[in-house]
Amino acid sequence: MSVQNSDKTPSRKQRLQEKQRRQLAVVDMVDKAEAKARRAEVELAVAVTEAVQVFGDEQSASEGLDMPVEAVRRFLGMAAQDEGAGADNVAEAGG
Repeated sequence: MSVQNSDKTPSRKQRLQEKQRRQLAVVDMVDKAEAKARRAEVELAVAVTEAVQVFGDEQSASEGLDMPVEAVRRFLGMAAQDEGAGADNVAEAGG
């Protein structure tokens, strides 16, 4: 007759399953954070685009926002890319 100990250490299979569960949880957390970061970048790109319109040009917006001109241009490129993707989606939906 064998006695089961409730304090028994987990089996190798149980340890592996727990490790995989933790890994999947971390991957999920990172995926969600990346999605939030992408949304924030898109919002920032839109805001920078508006700032360029308000300030008149990239250089003035750069100075007004205290942001390097390269960063302003990068966000303008992102906004243009996002607008292009939106136009493609509208065309696909209508087509």
